Parts: sequence; structure tokens; C-alpha cells
Amino acid sequence: MLRAITAFLFRCSGWKIIGNTPKHIHKAVWVGAPHTTNWDFFVCLGGRAELNIDIGFLAKSQLFKWYSGWLFRALGCYPVHRHKSLNLVDSVAAMYNQRESLHIAITPEGTRKDVDKIKTGFYHIALKANVPVILIGFDYPGKAIVVSGPIYLQNDFQKDMKVIYDFYLTIPGKRKSWIKNYEMTGIIEMV
Repeated sequence: MLRAITAFLFRCSGWKIIGNTPKHIHKAVWVGAPHTTNWDFFVCLGGRAELNIDIGFLAKSQLFKWYSGWLFRALGCYPVHRHKSLNLVDSVAAMYNQRESLHIAITPEGTRKDVDKIKTGFYHIALKANVPVILIGFDYPGKAIVVSGPIYLQNDFQKDMKVIYDFYLTIPGKRKSWIKNYEMTGIIEMV
């Protein structure tokens, strides 16, 4: 019921999904960019309801307070402890390997601020868990979430990332420095 209401609100607010819904994929790392506003989370909730796929999120552990942790868990969020020296890639890959079905969305920019480079954790998680990457682009001018088909990584970093960067070049709206730099130089720089 809640999913139907959320999908309805998503459509009523003028948002839509562009691309094919990969319903046959049981496991995937969903990569969302550009992450420029807190509204991205709410747009994603509506998009997830519209897609009708249980997609979880990684969120900073500071959001999981005694009064709010239950809500974030109910929304499908998994806490990320950024202040500890944990191997996040191995932890998340293990989650994939322990489940029959798992979809987790990650924002590789890691922040709403402008960044010159994106983080590669999503790439290494997908490789380690042997799951495809599905890209989502936030097209705010067109009020659309653009969804790519599943991308099966070949363990050729530059070649794999070129596909990903080329997808994000097609997303209208605000562009961060990492994609502007790629557009001007063709060079892929990662953290």
C-alpha cells in the first residue's frame, strides 16, 4: 500500500522513469548521480516505488540516531561507518553473496558538494560480488530518473568506467567537475 502511494506521488509530482526496468535481475549495484540535493533521496524513494524493486541505500551512520534509525532501516537504508577503518567493499560484497536477491543504491560522489573525482567503491563491490551495475541519472530539468540497462563489468577499469562516464554525459542538468573534466579531456580520474 505504501509503495503504491509513493509511486502515485512520484507520478503526480511530474516525475517519470526513462529506460527499461530490469525486473529479471535479482542482484545489482545501482549507481546514482549527480547527487546534488537532499531531494535526491525522496526522488529515489518515488522512483524505487515506481520501478517496484526493493532497492536499499547506504547512508552515513550519523543518520541512525536513537530517534531516527528505525525510520532509515524501514526505508531500506544500511548504515555506513565512515569514521572506522572498515573494509566497506568486502562487507557489502559479503551481503550480496549471502542473499538470493539484493539491490543497493550508491552515490559514488559521496556528497552533494562538487567533486573532481568519484569514488570507486561501487565498482569494486560489483566486481567482488559478481553483480551488474545499473546506472541511474537524476534529470531534474526533465523530472526523470534515467535508468541504464545492466552493465556487466569486464574488470577492465578504464573500459568499464568509460561506459559509465559516457552514460552520465547524457544526463541533463547540473554537472559536477568530475563529469565536466571528462567531457573536456576524456580522462577518467578516480579517488
